[in-house]
Amino acid sequence: MAFDIYDDYEQGERVQQWLRKNGVSIAVGVALGLVLIFGWQQWKSHRAGHEQAAAAEYSALQLAVAQSRQNEIDLRTDTLMKDYSDTAWSVFAAGERAQRSVLAGQADKASGDIEWAKAHAKDETLKALVELNAARLRFAQGKPQDTIAALDAMQGKSFVALSQELRGDALVKLGRPDDARKAYQAAIAAMGDSAPQRGVVQTKLDDLAVAGKQGA
Repeated sequence: MAFDIYDDYEQGERVQQWLRKNGVSIAVGVALGLVLIFGWQQWKSHRAGHEQAAAAEYSALQLAVAQSRQNEIDLRTDTLMKDYSDTAWSVFAAGERAQRSVLAGQADKASGDIEWAKAHAKDETLKALVELNAARLRFAQGKPQDTIAALDAMQGKSFVALSQELRGDALVKLGRPDDARKAYQAAIAAMGDSAPQRGVVQTKLDDLAVAGKQGA
């Protein structure tokens, strides 16, 4: 028993000596751990707030577009691209401004926004969307061969139906109806039965069949 008591006493002394020697290090380690945990929580909170603010700005942009308030559209788009360039909302804003430029017959003006969106898209799906918009820009510029090249460069398998439809449009412009037909068929195959665009692509496919019969 005395031996056991002596061992317990000796072990207690060793623990105290170790704590005296390493106590400061332990305290610093615990404090640092708490700081890191707190800092991580603060960063997550800041990030969530940043994303929410970007989403709110984008929502306001959509309202301005719906109401055709051009000055506000420009201001909010610039704000998203300047202050929220690290969010997907800024990429959406840049891409949509490029689309508006294309519809206004200003395809060359859209190029800068497309390139900006390419540089800031981080998510793979978002990158694919930007690349699809780049291909659409080439088509709007009357460059069907460049359109196909841009589609070939797309990463992943996102937006298959849209990319195949655009490929078909470019192939029609290049006078390659058989290849265009295959592209349209691939687009339809990638769509759901209730997809809104399904009827449009089917019409394009039907038009190719009619043109083929007339040319026969």
